[in-house]
Amino acid sequence: MNRFVALCLAWLCISAPALFLGRPAAAADDTKPAKAPDHPGLAEILSFETPQTNTSPAGWGGGPEGTIFVDDKVVHGGHWSARIERGDSSQQFSSLTKSLPVDFSGRRVELRGYLRTEKVSGYAGLWMREDGESPSLEFANMADRDLQGTTDWAEYSISLPVNPDAKTLFFGVVVAGTGKAWADDFQLLVDGKPVWDAPKAERAQTALDLDHQFDGGSRVRLDELTEVQIKNLVLLGKVWGFLKYHHPRVTSGQVHWDYELFRVLPAVLGARERNEANAALLQWIDSLGKVAECTSCATLEERALHLRPELDWLGDEALLGKDLNRCLRSIHRNRLAGKQFYISLEPGAGNPKFLHEQAYAAIKLPDPGFQLLGLYRFWNIIEYWSPYRDVMGEDWDLVMKQFIPKIVLAKNAEAYQRELMALIGRVHDSHANLWSSLQVRPPTGNSQVPVIVRFIGNRAVVAGYPAAGAGKATGLEVGDVLMDLDGVPVSELVQKWTPYYAAGNEPTRLRDIAGSLTRGGQGATRIRAQRGDKTLDLSVERVPLQMKGWEFHDLPGETFRLLSDQVAYLKLSSVKADECAHYVKSAAGTKGLIVDIRNYPSQFVVFALGSLLVSKQTEFARFTRADLSNPGAFHWTEPESLSPGEPHYSGKLVVLVDETSQSQAEYTSMAFRAAGATVVGSTTAGADGNVSGFALPGGLSTMISGIGVFYPDKKPTQRIGIIPDVEVKPTIEGIRAGRDEVLEAAVRQILEPGAAGELFEKMGKR
Repeated sequence: MNRFVALCLAWLCISAPALFLGRPAAAADDTKPAKAPDHPGLAEILSFETPQTNTSPAGWGGGPEGTIFVDDKVVHGGHWSARIERGDSSQQFSSLTKSLPVDFSGRRVELRGYLRTEKVSGYAGLWMREDGESPSLEFANMADRDLQGTTDWAEYSISLPVNPDAKTLFFGVVVAGTGKAWADDFQLLVDGKPVWDAPKAERAQTALDLDHQFDGGSRVRLDELTEVQIKNLVLLGKVWGFLKYHHPRVTSGQVHWDYELFRVLPAVLGARERNEANAALLQWIDSLGKVAECTSCATLEERALHLRPELDWLGDEALLGKDLNRCLRSIHRNRLAGKQFYISLEPGAGNPKFLHEQAYAAIKLPDPGFQLLGLYRFWNIIEYWSPYRDVMGEDWDLVMKQFIPKIVLAKNAEAYQRELMALIGRVHDSHANLWSSLQVRPPTGNSQVPVIVRFIGNRAVVAGYPAAGAGKATGLEVGDVLMDLDGVPVSELVQKWTPYYAAGNEPTRLRDIAGSLTRGGQGATRIRAQRGDKTLDLSVERVPLQMKGWEFHDLPGETFRLLSDQVAYLKLSSVKADECAHYVKSAAGTKGLIVDIRNYPSQFVVFALGSLLVSKQTEFARFTRADLSNPGAFHWTEPESLSPGEPHYSGKLVVLVDETSQSQAEYTSMAFRAAGATVVGSTTAGADGNVSGFALPGGLSTMISGIGVFYPDKKPTQRIGIIPDVEVKPTIEGIRAGRDEVLEAAVRQILEPGAAGELFEKMGKR
């Protein structure tokens, strides 16, 4: 399976539903919820036994077009099944999709179904997602079960808690890569009973359910913006965001805050100078009703405080004028403790859970008002809920001013999405991106040269091929350096595309650009490459996209192996948490264990494996968490620790990292370093901590790093990454020779030079 695909499905899908498993354009059935779950045809739809008159299963959606079929030859029961068949598709995944309104109540909803596969190169599995005003309130799939290759019929199951804010349930089957998969005899159960037997849910209506004034558009028309308008819009954005998280009528969900923006916007746009805009803002705030004096006021706890809210501007009378200044300060003083409508904190981890942020997928773009809403929503989420806003290295107010004309005046959906990408890039967070819209990020196109590119330093190097023999027809060999594409130097392309690639540091940005570098339309592209002393001028055919993003750099093959009787090797891209004791027992007696985290761990093993690597209680990280009573404040938590367990590994421990090590991989590296590991490799992606996703207008989705992750001494990791103890970077010569220079350096940490050399020679002959 393409390992980047696995990463996307297991990680990104939770915050990018429209991109991976949303409402495919080819499926009219899936653009709105189906009939109530007790309608008489649902059982037949789930078992694919409704009358079939088309090539795709009746009652189901799916996409992309031409990959979803009904089948009467291969069935588990009855007369029909559904088949997903993927050859060389321009999209990474195909999904069979069904939707139902969540008008039932219960503890858990479960999807059961029978699956059969044939030559699946990626993975096949069930998936399920709950959406409310915000997408992906709950999500589950089978990405970690590695259902691939050829398998006979077997029953599988996934389940989710029934989220009280969910309005729509999406479910079905997904296939990544190529091959065929059949699905049949589904059951949808709530607490073990058919969904149509579940109790009906009674849900309280909010302002979002009752206010429909701007459902068809913001009614704002703009062709240009003056400097005065831009300055007034900057202030509006700050005031709108402040009120969103502080005014009691907003924090209690009594007003549709997105639509309130459209009500005040004409007056602000029409203001000829600052005082007139301030007066319009004050009148608008007064229309919301008087804020009562608090009887038990929220206070900012100074103990264990990491970041203070950045609210000094509330005292700027020159900016706000006396009356607006007094009004906003009164609202801040009388804020409600812990009460928020648009955000809560995830139980346990504590990262923000953004609620009621509607996607407005049906809005016709361009719409300057909704585009401005997208900017304001993202800007204020960073301002109040990003644990890393202090390490962005940006004047965030200036960023808003710069992007107001770019985003508001964007002339079409694609331009709006690209400008949002550039805005998100200014946060310098490797978790952040406009994940729903990668198809508009340059370079665009549904084809690419069939080679894997990796930047070695600042040079784009052919590091391999997406499939055995796939790149032979290109004339490019492993180790070739790409100099020009269609007459444009690669360095110039990188500079041009950089604003659209959100990343915490440069190695990570180049990692992402490498995955898209040769992308474009079908047909030939001219490539100038360097091979040693030779310069090559090639005409190379692009082929339909078969991979996207970067490849991991661990060893192919088994999860655990003995490189010799002295050196054990464990890669985390396919690790199993319940096998950790077995791995350690298998490594017993070796001089050293190499844990390869040049990947994304397939399962969370920080404690399952980490406990077997320590002999005493060992602190390895601490977090910062947001404060709902004081938006913008973040507090330190107590350190996270590893507790010793058995069996204990007593040999030397070496951890491998590089630019593909991100998020959970970095957190795992921190834990194992605290356990005594020597970290070998190069700087990691610098995006640690749980992610928090949310929607943006236009049916778009993004995410940010949601909790701050630091070393026990409070030193940061964001943007910095995990700095190796022994820095080793691949070389062009090493790639050309097929060597893994980082792994070789790890072996040298364990064995004497002579023994290490013998092992390298043995490994080279495999």
